[in-house]
Amino acid sequence: MKKIVLDTNGYTRLLLGDEGILDVLAKADIVWVPVFVLGELYAGFCGGNKEKENRKLLERFLQKPTVAILDATQETAEIFGQLMYTLKAAGSPLPLNDVWIAAQVIETGAVLVTFDAHFQKIPGLRIWRP
Repeated sequence: MKKIVLDTNGYTRLLLGDEGILDVLAKADIVWVPVFVLGELYAGFCGGNKEKENRKLLERFLQKPTVAILDATQETAEIFGQLMYTLKAAGSPLPLNDVWIAAQVIETGAVLVTFDAHFQKIPGLRIWRP
């Protein structure tokens, strides 16, 4: 896998030292962290008792040369709209942030590193298998 998008739970597992996550990150040319994942992480930090420490760890991770923040674009929004429509029509809704994340994975042609099985409801989404 050359290009990966890291989901919130993938980042959490990284911090726990998950060997599979460490391996996939080491082999990637680019690791994107969606802005939506950052929002989820910051929300989690606010609710915890290690907010400063968690922010420092995240900032250090984001400074790595192969890591970049993935912002949303107009193309992201178009893909998001199609995904939302398709999922709703199929009666298979996903959490809103996860639909945005999936749209970014599709847009970039990357592989999603996640432990959330509900992403499998999205046809054509490339998902990492540990």
